[in-house]
Amino acid sequence: MTILDKIQSCRAEEEKLRWEGTFREYLDLLKKHPHIAMPAHARIHEMIRSAGVEKDQYSFFSGELFGLDEAIKRLVEEYFHPAAKKLDVRKRILLLMGPVGGGKSTIVSMLKRGLEQFTRTDAGAVYAIKHCQMAEDPLHLIPRELRDEFFDEYGIRIEGSLSPLNSFRLEHEFGGRIEDVPVERIFFSEDRRRGIGTFSPSDPKSQDIADLTGSIDFSTIAEFGSESDPRAYRFDGELNIANRGLMEFQEMLKCDEKFLWHLLSLTQEGNFKAGRFALISADEMIIAHTNETEYRSFIADKKNEALHSRMIVMPVPYNLKVSEEEKIYEKMVHESEAADVHFAPHTFRTAAMFTILTRLKESSRSNIDLVMKMKLYDGAAVEGLTGLDAAELRKEHLDEGMDGIDPRYVMNRISAAIIKKGTNSINALDVLRSLKDGLDSHPSISQEIRAKYLQFISEARKQYDETAKKEVQRAFVYSYEESARAMMDNYLDNVEAYCNKTKLNDPLTGEEMNPDERLMRSIEEQIGISENAKKSFREEMLIRISAYARKGKKFDYREHDRLREAIQKKLFSDLKDVVKITTSSVAPDEQQLKKMNEVTARLIDECGYNSVSANELLRYVGGLLNR
Repeated sequence: MTILDKIQSCRAEEEKLRWEGTFREYLDLLKKHPHIAMPAHARIHEMIRSAGVEKDQYSFFSGELFGLDEAIKRLVEEYFHPAAKKLDVRKRILLLMGPVGGGKSTIVSMLKRGLEQFTRTDAGAVYAIKHCQMAEDPLHLIPRELRDEFFDEYGIRIEGSLSPLNSFRLEHEFGGRIEDVPVERIFFSEDRRRGIGTFSPSDPKSQDIADLTGSIDFSTIAEFGSESDPRAYRFDGELNIANRGLMEFQEMLKCDEKFLWHLLSLTQEGNFKAGRFALISADEMIIAHTNETEYRSFIADKKNEALHSRMIVMPVPYNLKVSEEEKIYEKMVHESEAADVHFAPHTFRTAAMFTILTRLKESSRSNIDLVMKMKLYDGAAVEGLTGLDAAELRKEHLDEGMDGIDPRYVMNRISAAIIKKGTNSINALDVLRSLKDGLDSHPSISQEIRAKYLQFISEARKQYDETAKKEVQRAFVYSYEESARAMMDNYLDNVEAYCNKTKLNDPLTGEEMNPDERLMRSIEEQIGISENAKKSFREEMLIRISAYARKGKKFDYREHDRLREAIQKKLFSDLKDVVKITTSSVAPDEQQLKKMNEVTARLIDECGYNSVSANELLRYVGGLLNR
């Protein structure tokens, strides 16, 4: 299909979704599908919930937000869920508070875009009085004295009053015949100003409250004779058009007081004042976002106490997981014009390690440094520590993640690295150099913080150095998996004989021989197993092998983190001299050159490098090994 065919198909699909009828027909529809009368908060919660929940993670936000699972879970379960149940939480403004670049705007954007799509589904269908700028709920037509009886019949509680314009239309156009009032299905759209509003304050001296609540149409005063005639009023303020949906209040805490007071009545009573009319009912969620500095300044002002009490403040800290931070950079690069640039493996991870280190706070536990904490938060194995330690560490600093380097700075420096290097291949060292160079011009970094950040760059480089050496050493191992398995089988045979106090048969002579203590210790020492601890470690291995055997499964060394690490380190240590000589040779001989070509090919085919980054890696590791 061409793009024009797809446009035509989309238009046809939307036409199929359209529905028009009278209020009488709407009530018939309501009996079959009661969910179409959902209030705004319930609709948003249903939109999030219907996308699915996997392992306590809300799928609605996946693919766009990374490392914010805890913040999202709290947002949904402490705000949206109780608000959907019509608990008092829905009478509060939702204020997302966190550092710049932390994902607050993305959350709001996803909710708005999600609502646009959700109202095009059966589960999210919205119906309104036809030709109403405020997309008013048709149930407002039901007189107050009949609403209890309506609840008894339909099980739906009606809130809110009919708007001034629809009251006028009901009386003058339809002669009070509620059943004849036309109703239509509507689709939310921020661009078309239907169901989604966005208010952004400007100069307090020039901005008009009409931007929020609508305004008088002076061209119609002569026709209708009075400013209090609802036909002479434009119900097109952001609070009007966001009815039934969501309104984003940008930079709310910077806004002039006269704009904020309108929110007091709207949040608590579900209505607001506009023109010379009675209070106008509105069913919408107000969401705003700010940083911690602005928020602290706002609550320090006693004049804001009334509004502050009508807020639910949800912290949105920076992500604190290296693997999730990587995904943020990958997403940002994919969406940019740098998508064709080759980023060598571990480039984003190395940058992410630096970034996460700037966001962490020192633990009061002397045996845990920031690098260990970073690894623990990311789910990596840290000797002597478990996931329970990670949970305890998070409780030490409840404001952890509220400051540090933001992803935008990292992307700016990645862009600078691309321009400076002038090639389409960027590696971790290029990015670390660029991050370092950019600290001098960062507007909010003091000399003290700069010195600390330079240490974090050095630490990130140390972590990369270890990874780079392992990558090259592994590439040098011919048939790595076969070599590792052979070494593992040999080790486990010796462990089994040692634990069972039996002997092994020499594969060449067939003679019986004692377990090879030297071989076992050479592997165990790689991961710090002491002489005193070797017996319990070997017995643990034997128990694990036996457990697998009972289940009819073969033990795989890769499923045991410490044994895998020991095998790898042993293989790499045996090859270190070969790697050093080959990578650092200025004039390699034919054999060395062949080996280099094999290693380069393996780095490209199996590890994700290109020819430029593979050769850069080999030269760098050669230099490291020669130090």
